[in-house]
Amino acid sequence: MKKLLVVVSAALLVLSCKTEAPKDYVTLKGKIENQTSDSLMVLGRGFKKKIEVKADGTFSDTLKVEKGGYALFDGSEQTSAYLKNGFDLNFTVNTKEFDETVKFTGVGSHENNFLAEVALLQEKVFEDDSMYKMDKPKFDEKIKEVNSKFKNLLSEAKIVDTSFVATQEKQIDGLTNYLADTYEEEQFLATVLGKGKPSPKFENYENIKGGTTSLDEFKGKYVYVDVWATWCGPCKREIPFLKEVEKAYHGKNIEFVSISVDQAKDHDKWGKMIEEKELGGVQLFADNDWNSDFVKDYKIKGIPRFILIDPSGNIVTPKAPRPSSKDLVTLFDELKI
Repeated sequence: MKKLLVVVSAALLVLSCKTEAPKDYVTLKGKIENQTSDSLMVLGRGFKKKIEVKADGTFSDTLKVEKGGYALFDGSEQTSAYLKNGFDLNFTVNTKEFDETVKFTGVGSHENNFLAEVALLQEKVFEDDSMYKMDKPKFDEKIKEVNSKFKNLLSEAKIVDTSFVATQEKQIDGLTNYLADTYEEEQFLATVLGKGKPSPKFENYENIKGGTTSLDEFKGKYVYVDVWATWCGPCKREIPFLKEVEKAYHGKNIEFVSISVDQAKDHDKWGKMIEEKELGGVQLFADNDWNSDFVKDYKIKGIPRFILIDPSGNIVTPKAPRPSSKDLVTLFDELKI
């Protein structure tokens, strides 16, 4: 009997030492308060999964994923997520205060709660335009402080996934470099391209109506320049607003000039879009796209970009409000256009 007990005990010990194989999928469940959609979309590179959200806001599903970054989209807003097979996550949010209420619990929650905190801190950082007006020593102190805040968040999150930590450290340093580059750009715009400075010029740009057009041809009028491209989503979203502004200021002392920085291979696409969307104003095709002197001289690195030039050919602002912004009409009113 004693020998049998020993054998049974040994067998139980072997069973107790066995561990379950790690799950090769992510379990994602939770609740969305004040839901705006009947589904939650999980989006990643080449990945798309629609999860049904019940009438009470709850949802549950499993996903097989490649380790990495994803977006959880509720129909109106989204939050970043880090998913890895084996995670067992519970996600809750209230859409009335979306970013502020994102919360994860369960396996994988440390990484995802960190990303939620990063999103809130990033929003505060990008809303602070005052840093770009600081002198260089104060700005350098500011971005060191910003870098430290993000790094402290990462440290306090106590994340054991070393690859995730390494990636986030690189992204934090990348953010710091981006802020530094933006500072240099803003300083350049405020000085070299400051109000009242002679505007860089474009010459002999192809006009959709035939022939070529140069900036000097508009002397005596304000010129509102829209730098865009057919492939640019945000540019195309501004088109309806631009058409409204053009209509409101038709016959006034202002010309609306749109300059495409599409590549030569998309020239026909440019012409077709102008026709299909019935674009007004003066439609020009930049010589040498992004490498045109006008684009480089204005330090244009992203589009859409709007520029306002006065009747004497001097800069009013190298970064004018977008057509969708009420600030544009306010600016025009101040100038008595």
